Amino acid sequence: MARSSAQTPSPSRQSIDRTACEQHAARFFRASLSAGLICNTSPMPQTLENSPIADSVIWNDWYVVARSADLQPGKLIPVRLLDRPLVLWKTEAGEICAWDDRCPHRSVKLSQGKIVDETVVCSYHGLAYAPDGRCVSVPAHPDYKPPKQACVRVYAVQEKYGLVFVCLGEPQQEIPDFAEWDDPDYGRFMTGPHPCKANGYRAIENFLDVAHFSFVHEGILGSREKPEVEDYQVTIDPSGVWLHDVRYWQPDPDGTGQGAYVHYDYWALRPLVAALRKKMPNGHLLNILYFVTPTSEEEFVGWMALTFNFRDAMDEAAAQTFQETVFAQDSENLESHFPQKLPLYSPELEFHLPCDRGSLAYRKWLKQLGVTYGTI
Repeated sequence: MARSSAQTPSPSRQSIDRTACEQHAARFFRASLSAGLICNTSPMPQTLENSPIADSVIWNDWYVVARSADLQPGKLIPVRLLDRPLVLWKTEAGEICAWDDRCPHRSVKLSQGKIVDETVVCSYHGLAYAPDGRCVSVPAHPDYKPPKQACVRVYAVQEKYGLVFVCLGEPQQEIPDFAEWDDPDYGRFMTGPHPCKANGYRAIENFLDVAHFSFVHEGILGSREKPEVEDYQVTIDPSGVWLHDVRYWQPDPDGTGQGAYVHYDYWALRPLVAALRKKMPNGHLLNILYFVTPTSEEEFVGWMALTFNFRDAMDEAAAQTFQETVFAQDSENLESHFPQKLPLYSPELEFHLPCDRGSLAYRKWLKQLGVTYGTI
């Protein structure tokens, strides 16, 4: 319907107060920078003030977010890390980018967009962002030059073991080394992702625990007829927690069909990374490096790198199936914890047994590190 002349605003009312608009924009940018929603002209330093969690040791560590093979040019992959939505993508040149999954213009998910000419194009207004996170195109204003502040927050990325690692803060250490992974005398394979609706520290404690083998993994890793856990030694040092020579009976540890004792060594290398070495009676060695990625305080995704010195005797497909079975059994148990958060500062909630020496040392170490995320 045509509007009458009386309804048409006068030219003076249509005019824009550019000074007021610029002042509003300046206030918006200052507030957004303070809240950590957009980046500064130089990369914004990650501090406890603008991070969503207070634990620098957790915030500044590396976490697995995907397999390298899953990232292909032209594909946007949404993931979650420490309660933060991220989007991953790969340029034609092979550069992997990890960004906040949020367009800084109107806060929609960039993972809903598409990749065009080595830029991520937002699905809402078509704004395009280059691999460094800078806005380089605004279709509504073809001649508009976006300010340097108009950018997506980007994060550090590394590839190792065929996995993509992201750090939300300032990396303080390298990704843990797994020497046997590149040893030609060892076979190797990777399992995961293993999503689980449980606390990540609970998963590490479970990994360090053999007493549950006879009940959660009965007939596979243990037997109710031989549930005893012998005494073992635990060391806490600057590199983490080490459980020495944990001896345990298993129904068929080396595929001979005969039960025997095996010897484990365990290490908690980071709050959410652990490793084991299993020595079998016939001299076979199995090594596992376990990465736990906390998507939230009460959910995680597990990834396991395995190496073994009996390549010729290993059926990799069967081994993959075995690990999937073990993880499924563990997952059902882990998801039943109540409370889910680790009672690091509420010791009255749980009591302990002599065989819990390893998990007690792990909890002591977490407290020494000042960990509070995912704990009560």
